[in-house]
Amino acid sequence: MNKKNIWKPLFIILFLINIIVIIGLAMLLFISTDQEPIPKITTSNTNDSEFVIQTSKKDLNKLINHYIEEEGLNGPVHYQVLLTDEVELYGEIKVFSQTMQLKMTFEPIALENGDLLLKQKVLSLGDVKLPASYILKLIGDAYKFPEWVILQPNDKEVYVALNKMKLNSGITVKAKSFDLVENNISMRMFVPVD
Repeated sequence: MNKKNIWKPLFIILFLINIIVIIGLAMLLFISTDQEPIPKITTSNTNDSEFVIQTSKKDLNKLINHYIEEEGLNGPVHYQVLLTDEVELYGEIKVFSQTMQLKMTFEPIALENGDLLLKQKVLSLGDVKLPASYILKLIGDAYKFPEWVILQPNDKEVYVALNKMKLNSGITVKAKSFDLVENNISMRMFVPVD
């Protein structure tokens, strides 16, 4: 994603959080005279500030496909990711000099370390019947994925190492929940404050 483009939404989110906190503090100061003291901020072993970002499939779809375009991940063969009740990948792939339509669906699982594991559910490559592990290998050879997206053909999985995703100024992101059926998607964003 373009460095300027990633900062716009992150800055707006940070700005809105600051406004909400200021309004909340002002309300506490002026509404109630018998109030509890403001607790001190405690951090866990790091100097990062943590923000929880709640989003929807619709907004995340826009962001993912914008990222694919901005980073030039669509080379001679185009693909797109669509979040429905599952993670869907659509594209074309050349097999034996013939272009074939590809569709893969995955069940996303948010891991305790904040990364995502995509377990392959449905796979179709035109009318060709090939093992899922072979098709995942073909996809890995045909498409350019970010280094933090790791295809694991033998396990029929895709590992999304969000912890290794490079954002500006050392910001890191971890998945908190990723329930597409309930449209409950939340991420934890860690911003260094040193």
